Amino acid sequence: MFKVLLVDDEVFVRKGLLELIPWESLKLSIAGEADNGAEALDMITQLEPDLVITDIRMPILDGLDLIRSVKEHAGLDLTFIIISGFNDFKYAQQALRYGVHDYILKPIDEEEMTATLRKLSYTMGRKRIATLTNEDLTTSAIMEALVQENLQAEDAEPYAAALGLEGERGFLYAMTEIHAGQRDKPTTMKQFQEALHFHEEGGAGIPVLEQQPGTFGILLCTDRITGGRGGLSLHLERLRAALSERLNTGLSLYAGDPVDTLDQVHHSYSEANEAARHKYAENTGVIMYSGVKDKPLYVFDMSPVLASKLIMQLEEGNKNDYRQTVNSMFRLFHEQRFTPQAVTGSLSRCMTGILGVIKEMDGNDEEILRLKELAERGHGHWSLQMLQEHFMQAIQEAAEYITRLRKEHCLGGIKPIKRYIDAHYRENISLKSLAGEFYMNAVYLGRLFRKTYGVYFNDYLLELRIQEAKKLLRQSDLRMYEIAGRVGFQNADYFVTQFEKLEQISPSEYRNMLIAKE
Repeated sequence: MFKVLLVDDEVFVRKGLLELIPWESLKLSIAGEADNGAEALDMITQLEPDLVITDIRMPILDGLDLIRSVKEHAGLDLTFIIISGFNDFKYAQQALRYGVHDYILKPIDEEEMTATLRKLSYTMGRKRIATLTNEDLTTSAIMEALVQENLQAEDAEPYAAALGLEGERGFLYAMTEIHAGQRDKPTTMKQFQEALHFHEEGGAGIPVLEQQPGTFGILLCTDRITGGRGGLSLHLERLRAALSERLNTGLSLYAGDPVDTLDQVHHSYSEANEAARHKYAENTGVIMYSGVKDKPLYVFDMSPVLASKLIMQLEEGNKNDYRQTVNSMFRLFHEQRFTPQAVTGSLSRCMTGILGVIKEMDGNDEEILRLKELAERGHGHWSLQMLQEHFMQAIQEAAEYITRLRKEHCLGGIKPIKRYIDAHYRENISLKSLAGEFYMNAVYLGRLFRKTYGVYFNDYLLELRIQEAKKLLRQSDLRMYEIAGRVGFQNADYFVTQFEKLEQISPSEYRNMLIAKE
């Protein structure tokens, strides 16, 4: 797995790349993100990525200066890809002088970018395999080479010797995902290897690859496991339980199908990663590819109707209702077999809507950022239950903040608006014009008015106008069209219709009734 650093001052570009590109299938892992060249330079020395994808024009230190600094001072052999919104030959020419691998223009074409990265991953894989001819071999480096799709059968023997697997046939790649809580320290490679060492069936000899923080791949020799496929399933469950107990944390294991030789391990690796996509759909700690490969997955976001329902319940402060909706959402994720990406996208849609409401209510930027970070904090390796508990905490805090904002608006925001309505109801005002007058969102203003006064804006406005019309009917001999105009109606017939709707009697009948009493 090759480490990638994304560098761009536009966060939406970075997030777009994260979502669009199938990094895992390209044997690439996002090690970090930076929004300017100076920050990226610091991260490069810490993370030592294999590939840096960077924009050119950025604050503090631009992309070309970043590349030059790395080439001249950092002493690291990195590969660079430039993404830029400027189709300028001078930029491209200078980039080529620095040995940049590719220069890609924005807006980024998903297929072009994926093809470029696939070729580059293959090239870097071949380069890494070539370095394995020296004596300084590490298990991780060998494992990374094994999961590449370009290992030939004739090259497998040196790898087997380096791993102590000479003469072995039958291998299985299993991916172990540590479900650490947000306050737990991430499990290190050393801790994971020590946990394997204490495994009763000789874990010390199991090769390990750290795919990314919290995820470790292991290579098992299936010929050493007795009992056929049933024995394999039992062995994996025992291994999972032993690791979970030793590391004192929740843990899931995703296994590919067994393969005969080392040069075929990349198939088992790909299947293990595919099995991991079913982690929210299964009720077991061990998911084998053979058991889920024919089961369909849901890859889209959930219905926006459900997201809108949740947002409205939060705005209204209905705790029981929004808790039930969240439970329904997560039940849906499990029963309809949502992929992790689909779950993340659905939750992101909800949180974006919730934060949008808070922003419309003039919520504090720092509080909005805090809630955003809380919602997004490190849930990549959580179980569905952990994710549900964390999401519930995030929206509960959001609901409490919305309640505080509503109280503030009720005290200082809605009263002046109501006074304005009381003074100007005779004019041609509407919820939209009122929202514009007070620089508010019309939908939010309507909800806030109803929440505060228990009546819809239009109903309140109509009541004011009809009461004034009744007063004029009692105290003057104005004609109906004159009264309609004076109380804010543009059309006399519409005035009559609305009067009858509210009073169950026409304006003329109301006036005649008063005259008859004299």
